[in-house]
Amino acid sequence: MSTTTPSVPGQASVPPPAAGTAAGPAAAPRVLRQRRRRPGLIALSVALIAAGGLSGALLFTASGQRTAVLVVARDVPLGAAITDADLAPASLALDPAVKTVPVSKESGLVGQRAAVALKAGALLAPAQVTDASLIKAGEQLVGVALKPSQLPASRLAPGQKVLIVSTPDPNTPAAGQGKQGETSASPKTLAATVVAVGQPAPATGVVVVDVAVPASDGPALAARAATGAVALILAAREG
Repeated sequence: MSTTTPSVPGQASVPPPAAGTAAGPAAAPRVLRQRRRRPGLIALSVALIAAGGLSGALLFTASGQRTAVLVVARDVPLGAAITDADLAPASLALDPAVKTVPVSKESGLVGQRAAVALKAGALLAPAQVTDASLIKAGEQLVGVALKPSQLPASRLAPGQKVLIVSTPDPNTPAAGQGKQGETSASPKTLAATVVAVGQPAPATGVVVVDVAVPASDGPALAARAATGAVALILAAREG
């Protein structure tokens, strides 16, 4: 008795194998060749990975080392005495070649003078501070009271070179005049160094400027300054 396989619409019918015919031999499965492991290469790779990680860790540690140093908190003119308010601490990662001042030395800097003009926000270097006095041996300190009309408009700062000019005495209008009513000679000047500048008086604007002058000229300048017959001008900068 034969069995008929029903056909599915839209699908080609496959005839059954002939009777007595054996099915073809099945394909043998492929044999995958296993890769040969190389223990030496694996060990080298592990060593390179470990070395790279260690180098990265050392670089991160070195870059993360920060040093507490001093920076300038506000502008300090040349020759001015340094105060606590002029300095501020900062934690920075710096190259060893950069010369800085550690925070631990802040107390020793207070009272010293700025060897150069210091700008706010800049790192403080050891060479920018000096303990040398602006009054040298053989000099005297003289205070000169000056009205705004006797001073330049530019703000004075310690360490500046100035000239003290003797002006005509208001009590003797004819002083310094020749026979023709003209000035007979140039006004007398005295070279000086600004040591300190006081605050202007609220009512008059008078400023007391301490200047260092040769000891031989100190008494004469003090006597002249007491009369108010002086003026101050800035000397030309050297170089």
